[in-house]
Amino acid sequence: MSELTLESLARRLEEVERRLNEKPPSFIARTKDWRSVVGISEDNEFTRLMLAEIEAAHEADRQAALSEETP
Repeated sequence: MSELTLESLARRLEEVERRLNEKPPSFIARTKDWRSVVGISEDNEFTRLMLAEIEAAHEADRQAALSEETP
Protein backbone atom coordinates (compact mmCIF):
# COMPACT_ATOMS: atom_id res chain seq x y z
CA MET A 1 0.00 0.00 0.00
CA SER A 2 1.26 3.46 -0.82
CA GLU A 3 2.13 6.04 1.80
CA LEU A 4 -0.86 7.71 3.42
CA THR A 5 -0.91 11.42 2.80
CA LEU A 6 -3.62 14.02 3.06
CA GLU A 7 -3.86 14.03 -0.72
CA SER A 8 -4.26 10.25 -0.96
CA LEU A 9 -6.85 10.27 1.81
CA ALA A 10 -8.74 13.07 0.07
CA ARG A 11 -8.78 11.06 -3.18
CA ARG A 12 -10.00 7.97 -1.36
CA LEU A 13 -12.73 9.97 0.37
CA GLU A 14 -13.85 11.46 -2.94
CA GLU A 15 -14.09 7.96 -4.41
CA VAL A 16 -16.15 6.71 -1.47
CA GLU A 17 -18.48 9.71 -1.72
CA ARG A 18 -18.83 9.21 -5.47
CA ARG A 19 -19.77 5.55 -4.99
CA LEU A 20 -22.25 6.37 -2.25
CA ASN A 21 -23.91 9.01 -4.42
CA GLU A 22 -24.23 6.55 -7.31
CA LYS A 23 -25.85 3.82 -5.27
CA PRO A 24 -29.58 4.10 -4.62
CA PRO A 25 -30.63 3.66 -1.00
CA SER A 26 -31.10 0.00 -0.11
CA PHE A 27 -33.51 0.67 2.73
CA ILE A 28 -37.13 1.66 3.05
CA ALA A 29 -37.88 4.73 5.11
CA ARG A 30 -39.63 3.94 8.35
CA THR A 31 -43.16 5.20 8.53
CA LYS A 32 -44.26 3.60 11.79
CA ASP A 33 -43.76 5.10 15.18
CA TRP A 34 -41.26 3.00 17.17
CA ARG A 35 -43.81 2.34 19.90
CA SER A 36 -46.07 0.47 17.50
CA VAL A 37 -43.13 -1.67 16.44
CA VAL A 38 -42.30 -2.78 19.97
CA GLY A 39 -45.97 -3.08 20.94
CA ILE A 40 -46.18 -0.20 23.39
CA SER A 41 -49.55 1.42 23.12
CA GLU A 42 -51.96 2.69 25.74
CA ASP A 43 -54.69 0.96 23.77
CA ASN A 44 -54.10 -2.42 25.37
CA GLU A 45 -54.52 -3.78 28.87
CA PHE A 46 -50.94 -5.00 29.24
CA THR A 47 -49.53 -1.54 28.58
CA ARG A 48 -51.95 0.10 31.01
CA LEU A 49 -50.94 -2.40 33.71
CA MET A 50 -47.24 -1.96 32.94
CA LEU A 51 -47.47 1.84 33.10
CA ALA A 52 -49.41 1.62 36.39
CA GLU A 53 -46.70 -0.62 37.86
CA ILE A 54 -43.96 1.73 36.71
CA GLU A 55 -45.74 4.72 38.19
CA ALA A 56 -46.28 2.84 41.48
CA ALA A 57 -42.56 1.96 41.61
CA HIS A 58 -41.60 5.58 40.94
CA GLU A 59 -43.96 6.80 43.63
CA ALA A 60 -42.53 4.27 46.11
CA ASP A 61 -39.02 5.50 45.28
CA ARG A 62 -40.12 9.11 45.79
CA GLN A 63 -41.70 8.30 49.15
CA ALA A 64 -38.60 6.39 50.27
CA ALA A 65 -36.37 9.31 49.27
CA LEU A 66 -38.61 11.77 51.12
CA SER A 67 -38.63 9.66 54.27
CA GLU A 68 -34.82 9.47 54.21
CA GLU A 69 -34.56 13.27 53.95
CA THR A 70 -36.66 14.01 57.04
CA PRO A 71 -34.68 14.04 60.33
